[in-house]
Amino acid sequence: MKLINFFVLSRKIDVMAEAVSSAINSTLVPLLSSEVNLLRNIHSEVASIKYELESIMSFVKKADSSAELENGGAKVWVKQVREVANQIEDVMDEYILHLAENRKRHGFLSFLHKLARSITKLKLRHDLASQIKEIKQTIRDIKERADRYGFSSLEHGSSSKTEEKGYNDPRVASLFMEEDEVVGIDSTKEELIHRLITGKSNRTVTSLVGMGGCGKTTLAKTVFDDPKVFEHFDCRAWVSVSQSYKMEDIFRRMIKELFQTTNECAPTGIDTMDQKSLIHMLREYLLQKRYLIVLDDVWSHEFWTFAKLALPKNNKGSQIIVTTRKEDVASFCKESSCDHICKVKPLFKEEAWKLFCMKAFQRDFDGCCPPELKTVSRAIVKKCEGLPLAIVTIGALLSTKSKDASEWQRFYDSLGSQLERNLHLTNITKILLLSYHDLPYYLKPCFLYFGIIPEDYQITRGRLIRLWIAEGFIEGQKGKTLEEVAEEWLTELIHRSMVQVSKTKFDGRIKKCQVHDLVHEIILVKCEELGFCQVLREAYPSWDNETRRWSIQMRNVTNKDWETMSSTKSRIRSVFVFSVGELPKQQLLGTLAGNFKLVKVLDLQGAPLDQLHEEVGNLLHLRYLSVKGTKVEIIPKSIGNLHNLQTLNLKDSRVSVLQIGILSRLHKLRHLIGNYRVEIQGGIGHLEELQTLKRIMANDDLIKDLENLRQLRKLSIKDVKREHVKALYTAIEKMNHLQSLDVEFIQGNTILDLHYLSSPPKSLQHLYLIGHLEMLPNWISRLDNLVSLDLINSRFTGAHAIKALQALPNLMLISFYEGYDGEQLYFDVGGFPKLKRLYLQCLGRLNSVIIEEGGLPVLELLSIRGCPQLKEVPSGIRNLTKLKYLGFHFMPTEFYDRMRPDKGQDYWVIEHIPAVKFFWNDGRGHPASHTPREFQDVRESLRVNDESQEVGGVE
Repeated sequence: MKLINFFVLSRKIDVMAEAVSSAINSTLVPLLSSEVNLLRNIHSEVASIKYELESIMSFVKKADSSAELENGGAKVWVKQVREVANQIEDVMDEYILHLAENRKRHGFLSFLHKLARSITKLKLRHDLASQIKEIKQTIRDIKERADRYGFSSLEHGSSSKTEEKGYNDPRVASLFMEEDEVVGIDSTKEELIHRLITGKSNRTVTSLVGMGGCGKTTLAKTVFDDPKVFEHFDCRAWVSVSQSYKMEDIFRRMIKELFQTTNECAPTGIDTMDQKSLIHMLREYLLQKRYLIVLDDVWSHEFWTFAKLALPKNNKGSQIIVTTRKEDVASFCKESSCDHICKVKPLFKEEAWKLFCMKAFQRDFDGCCPPELKTVSRAIVKKCEGLPLAIVTIGALLSTKSKDASEWQRFYDSLGSQLERNLHLTNITKILLLSYHDLPYYLKPCFLYFGIIPEDYQITRGRLIRLWIAEGFIEGQKGKTLEEVAEEWLTELIHRSMVQVSKTKFDGRIKKCQVHDLVHEIILVKCEELGFCQVLREAYPSWDNETRRWSIQMRNVTNKDWETMSSTKSRIRSVFVFSVGELPKQQLLGTLAGNFKLVKVLDLQGAPLDQLHEEVGNLLHLRYLSVKGTKVEIIPKSIGNLHNLQTLNLKDSRVSVLQIGILSRLHKLRHLIGNYRVEIQGGIGHLEELQTLKRIMANDDLIKDLENLRQLRKLSIKDVKREHVKALYTAIEKMNHLQSLDVEFIQGNTILDLHYLSSPPKSLQHLYLIGHLEMLPNWISRLDNLVSLDLINSRFTGAHAIKALQALPNLMLISFYEGYDGEQLYFDVGGFPKLKRLYLQCLGRLNSVIIEEGGLPVLELLSIRGCPQLKEVPSGIRNLTKLKYLGFHFMPTEFYDRMRPDKGQDYWVIEHIPAVKFFWNDGRGHPASHTPREFQDVRESLRVNDESQEVGGVE
């Protein structure tokens, strides 16, 4: 059998897909393509390895990972295949590293000349040939073991073996929950029942969407079995769909259930009917009936495409309920305005606590938690994060254990391994892993990446995307940047209910995300199994020599710890530092760079570092370097050697200058994020792949070179001088992809003329300007894609300028900080159709704000700060029916007096607003930031999200 057939044999193997794909789908194939072409006639062995890897990648893309492999021997075999793939990657990366080092020492042309004359004498050739020989022998040995132990039959035999052993679907339990296990769904249940029995005559689809174990099936079943629902419909059917189904079987089960609910005998011959006949029968039967159909656990669009053919729109008030984990499936089922999507959310904290106590203490304490177990029990409930499946299962298991606090604490500390090995808890793992197995191969490493991040840690969207790209996970697509593809993939993980959005921006875009705590535990087990990453904590029992990534989460890393770590023969590609209080500062980066030269990602964000070691410049494979939030002051010149670097993040560090030579060879740099005001010495015009240039100080060379940066998406530049303005605007006009522009002009009496910029980029979404403007430019009214506008110290006048802004169709946020010097702001009917947030700050002459009825129709937040001439609340504020938050900061005393709830004449104007906040001086010139005593009685129960008080600006 040919070697390639050896790989095809394991097509059903789940582990292989994510294990090999991350190794191969990174830089291996593209790097080998360029280097092997260069030395094709010299290293044919390298080329043969390249072709072998491409064949493996082709297999990985077709891999079917719908179920875990149960054969232990086969798992070992697959692990060996993965290790060989990683070994090939190591050999190739070391080879490319040697080429780069030679190129650096001798120059490219002299290197080629010397290599052509003396390649046979190079020790590299001998070592490489020996390693390739060993790899090929290892592959032959693995293949022989596969034949010897019959792994070649796995492709065809796995399903039958599963059937022989019997398979218990863990989701069935959701259909038979006891009444006391159904907690926290009463209001949603009643709302759904009301929709079902009082809805319009149209056939309506209601989709329940949420992560596995959140209670979708339980909610649907309680509604389905409710007496009011039972009486309302002529016939009903419950059909479980799942990931593997045959439409003919679905239709047959539907027919049998429908006839059973009406006490009729199912028609004979349905077991032999084809799909067309079954659809016809269902349509004929349902056409004259008001029916209710529940399609439980739907995973694909295709299912609904065929299922709806059998469910006629008969104008009798028929209803369909779909449960799914995927938002895109729910959206696909929504075909009219009558159809509805209901997101099933986790239980609230107290509901979760009630359910846990009910299950854990039902035998001994009548459902009440004893005091000695309260702390650990609360921790366990917090870990479940409102997931009913986990709460009920874990609570039931703990009800059988002795009520000893130390034993419960041991259970909590080992919950990850318990989920993997404890037979009472494996149903949780199986249900949550169904979503993982359903992922396409390319999303699996992206999802596993959350194992690197600590539990409860909220990672920003931008950081995550840049890391995925640096790891090589993201595949290029025609017409899209890697960043755009990565954002689509993150959105897909969210829509699959696998990743949670923990914070959004004002425009609804993802700001931060994380995974559920129990999902995190399962990811960690998977990461360890695959050698994907290892989390290093205190007193870690062992070191995994095969792991590719380290996530250092020790409170303090001692010299002894680091000596042990750095002496390990490791294949580390990525190093992360989280929640570390102390590091061996001088030793850490020096030994890391010296021992682990194949590292691609070095994320030191927040680490207790004040120095970046020169040796880091020898990590020639490095693509991502972040010293964000550190005390690092100097970026060594050796960083200029990192010609593969894509991201350099200096935000919130102490770096103030990038010396000449550092950026000169970083041709692949995509994201340069400075520390508010970082000075760049030398030109940047060669950085033609740059997409992000943020928090950089202007100088003559930089302004001149901006014209070459045509791929920029985000530009944030400080201290722009008057003589720079014309060249800056000329450069901006050529940035056709620019989405975010943040320009801070040097302050003074100079009035800036924005009319030099006659044709701004049409894609501009965020505009942040600091500087004195006499008037707004005419072109601002043409920014149809503009989402946010911040004007600071602009002090422009003229009501016509506000009118121009009111017509912008997508503007969602405006912030004026000393940005408007007029006496009146007038918001017309229909003005600002999408504006959600309005910040009026330090407007010294403003004395009235008038909002016509129909103006600011969707405004949700209004913040007024430091406007001393404004003596009364904006006129027409009662017209703002969508307003959720109103904040007043440091306003005149008479302003507050007018709104006192006891005698203030304007209190009635704001009493309809859910959240009102007042900030004032405490009499000694110090700002107070809490609600005044006189307002506490009516406002104390209100909560204002921190996000609602953030002033908008460029990200």
